[in-house]
Amino acid sequence: MRTIDLNCDMGESYGAWKMGADADIMPFISSANIACGFHAGDPATIRKTVRLAVDHGVAIGAHPSLPDLQGFGRRVMKITAQDLYDLVVYQAGAVEAFARAAGAKLHHVKCHGALYNMAANDDALSEAMARAVRDLGSDVFLYCLSGSRSLRKANEMKVKTAAEVFADRGYSDDGTLAPRDKPGGMIEDRKKSVAQALAMVEAGRFPALSGKLIEVKADTLCLHGDQAGAVPFAKAIRAAFAEKGIRIAAP
Repeated sequence: MRTIDLNCDMGESYGAWKMGADADIMPFISSANIACGFHAGDPATIRKTVRLAVDHGVAIGAHPSLPDLQGFGRRVMKITAQDLYDLVVYQAGAVEAFARAAGAKLHHVKCHGALYNMAANDDALSEAMARAVRDLGSDVFLYCLSGSRSLRKANEMKVKTAAEVFADRGYSDDGTLAPRDKPGGMIEDRKKSVAQALAMVEAGRFPALSGKLIEVKADTLCLHGDQAGAVPFAKAIRAAFAEKGIRIAAP
C-alpha cells in the first residue's frame, strides 16, 4: 500500500494575534511543523500546539525561520552557512524541549519560507541545514523540497529525509515553487489541488504552470493551515487518498 505523510505548518499565532485553525485541522494530518518564534509563534503557542499534536498522535516537527516576525519569514536575508546552522539548532531546540516536557520527542525539522527556499538552491546552506538536523539526533527527519539541493545534500550526509511536495502551490519549470504573487502561484481551487496531490503521489509527475511535466518523489505533502478553507481541503484530500487506497502516516 502506498503511504504518504500529510504535514501542516502550524502554531503560527503570536500573543493575542491568531492565525490558522490548528485544533480543527490537527485530526486530519500525520505530522505538524510548529513555528518556533522567529517568523511566528511564541512559547505558549508552541506548548499548546505540541499538546494538540500529542493528543492526536501527530508527529512533532520544528518549523525554524529567518528572524523576521514582521515579514513572516518570507523576506530573503543574507546569512552564512553557520548562521543557518545556529538558527535551526536554536529554534528546533525550543520545540524539542516542549515535546520532551509533554512526554514526546522531536520527529522532524522543516524550514520555513525564505529559509527553506534559500537552502533549496544553495549547497552550502543545504549542508548546514542537514548538519544541524543530524546534530539534533539520528532519528530526526529533515523535510525538504523534492528534487532540491537540500534533499540531495541531506541524502549524501545520511540524514533521514522526507521529500516534500505541495498541492496548493504552483511550480516553476525547474521544480521550485512559483512565487506566491505570480498568477497560479497559489492554488485555491480544491479540486485542482486534490488532482495535483494525486498526480504527485500516484504518478510521481504533474504539470508546472507552463504545462511542462515535472517528476517528483513524494514522501510528505504539505497542507498550509493558514490558508482559507484549510480544513475542508484536508478532508477532501484524505477522502481522495482513502478512495485510492493510499495510507496516511508520518515517515
